[in-house]
Amino acid sequence: MSEKLQKVLARAGHGSRREMEAWIAAGRVSIDGEIASLGDRIEADAKVRIDGRAISLKSAEDVICRVLAYHKPEGEICSRKDPEGRPTVFDRLPKVRDSRWVAVGRLDINTSGLLLFTSDGELANRLMHPSNEVDREYAVRTFGEIPEATVQRLRTGVMLEDGPAQFDSIKPAGGEGMNQWWHVCLREGRNREVRRLWESQEVQVSRLIRIRYGMVELPKSLPRGGWVELPMEQVNYLRKLAGLEAETRTMLAADKHSVARAQVKSAKIRRAVRKHKVTGSGKPKPSRQRS
Repeated sequence: MSEKLQKVLARAGHGSRREMEAWIAAGRVSIDGEIASLGDRIEADAKVRIDGRAISLKSAEDVICRVLAYHKPEGEICSRKDPEGRPTVFDRLPKVRDSRWVAVGRLDINTSGLLLFTSDGELANRLMHPSNEVDREYAVRTFGEIPEATVQRLRTGVMLEDGPAQFDSIKPAGGEGMNQWWHVCLREGRNREVRRLWESQEVQVSRLIRIRYGMVELPKSLPRGGWVELPMEQVNYLRKLAGLEAETRTMLAADKHSVARAQVKSAKIRRAVRKHKVTGSGKPKPSRQRS
């Protein structure tokens, strides 16, 4: 059965479906020696090249959907390469054979916290679609006294340059002195929306951490710059959100030694993070604050 070219490329992990459509439109993709066009469909035995390089394609049955939870530090950008040489969120991810990781959404350079990656481009594409409206929760540290009237306006809605916006929920979460922590939730994914909402009320945000995406929480034991692969239960929760069939296979071990291996893996992640800080960015950053 034939499938749309951009769907097959996205599923193989070469990027989101939107990115693949842009590559096809730019003439970077060929099918059996002919430059591809938007709308082309391919069979399983088609010979596909990107920028002249032959690529391996897999059917939906051959792809195991994997998802990583990554603890993004401040200072990393959500691009594969940066002309300025800044570190990217892809630098420390594990290698995958005949595929690559696709980020589910983005966090700006000054925001830390939970960022999901998947080997299934179709899953990423659907989760990022505006119609999905996945609930996201952030821990926000503000500076200065925040009047109740300001909080109420952020609940009921304010006008931003790209339209009205509001927090679905906003709750105080402690703090010291002039620094106040809040937990806020929203279902949209507009650029810098959390910061812009606070800035619309002339409130300074000094720290922003995403701590939850849907029902997937940032693991408290996961160090900044560390990643962990999600179990099948959480993978299928995300697939259900995206309207995809459940995954029946996993790369994770499920035997009695899995807990011990997870502890060893956590220790390896922490060592790798420390090594990366020394050989890469240089100075270690202070530990994460959580309310």
